[in-house]
Amino acid sequence: MNTLVDNQIDHQDYQLHMIPTTKFKTNTIALKFARPIERDTITNRALLPFVLQKGTKNFPSERELRLELDRLYGAKFSINGAKKGENHIITLTLDLPNEKFIDAENDLLKQGVQFLQEVVANPKLIDQAFDPDLVAKEKETLENKINSIVDEKMQYANMRLVDEMCQDESFGIRSHGYIDDLDSIDGTTLYDTYQDMIKHDRLDIYVVGDVEDEVVKQLFESEFQLARQNPVEIKEADQADADQVSTISEAQKVQQAKLHFGYRTKITYRDENYPALQVFNGIFGGFPHSKLFLNVREKHSLAYYAASRFESHKGLLFVFSGIAPEKYEEAKDIIMKQHESIQEGNISDDELEQTKKAIIHSLKETLDRSRGIIDWHYQQVIGGKQETNQDVIDAIQAVTKDDVIKVANLVALDTIYLLTSEDGGAQDA
Repeated sequence: MNTLVDNQIDHQDYQLHMIPTTKFKTNTIALKFARPIERDTITNRALLPFVLQKGTKNFPSERELRLELDRLYGAKFSINGAKKGENHIITLTLDLPNEKFIDAENDLLKQGVQFLQEVVANPKLIDQAFDPDLVAKEKETLENKINSIVDEKMQYANMRLVDEMCQDESFGIRSHGYIDDLDSIDGTTLYDTYQDMIKHDRLDIYVVGDVEDEVVKQLFESEFQLARQNPVEIKEADQADADQVSTISEAQKVQQAKLHFGYRTKITYRDENYPALQVFNGIFGGFPHSKLFLNVREKHSLAYYAASRFESHKGLLFVFSGIAPEKYEEAKDIIMKQHESIQEGNISDDELEQTKKAIIHSLKETLDRSRGIIDWHYQQVIGGKQETNQDVIDAIQAVTKDDVIKVANLVALDTIYLLTSEDGGAQDA
């Protein structure tokens, strides 16, 4: 696999990351606005992507915006918000064909940068505020999205687990916002949040494709201007101890109970133990050959699904399982035993090697997509550690059984969350 290089230029207003590759016939540009997540502004920030992609000053409707994308040879555009560690990131992404493959076209990349400038710097306004009718409509969209989480029981259970586990930490703030905040949001307050984002968020710009660094640099210098002032710093994760295990149980009309575990690892992306944590998670519950999958789901038939994943920028690890309500105690015990088994060194050579191969394969799959390349490189910005894809592969291959055992003994159970049925009988899922 070719080593991907991030040719970064630090501009006074942003960091420009150019990642050259001839793998794709498209060029991808992503703008990532980031700041520490705050309870007072999170619902506004969650609403912004919905409003910003509905029109601009020169393309004042969603239809006109989409027609402009069609004119750019069917370019694809999206805006979304997400939480990484204790930071909130709003990402604008544009995929457009490489002009090298289009006859009589020589400035498509320039037009793409101009399109992003239009969306970011010239939103549709009425009297120096967002269109009140548009804001009202998109508030309903966000409210429906938040309400829909209750119907997605696995997502709901994980949200509630984080609520309880991190209630006094920034990570516990919900990235999609809160319904209680919506009444206080109007075109003016939302525009204030937007201006604060434009002026003060950290901004990283990524360009992935078969383009020349100097061309990209000059394009952004000439076509992309924002009124920036003293960008904020990304926040490192707060770490708390897992002093005692908390157990939270809720009942709803569900047929399949959701049993989720939250662990504290205190290991984040920049930590020297991070590669070993990746391998530990893979052996524990990250892949179909993992102990949770084989023992909880297959061998003992205690779960409809059982898996684990970790949060790279907060130092948390989660276990998800769907179980019959009456199997709670049995399922809880056997999940905990899989962790103990790794702590005790019950790891075969095959498990270790199969897991390393799976992690490396997953990395290669990520880097087969331009957006995956951007996300992987941006993880290094949030994580505060620069490395190449080959560095990561070498680090994974170097992980030993003892390294995994060491990490397993650092991983501490913090919270158990159970979403179970109201009466133990079959109800509507």
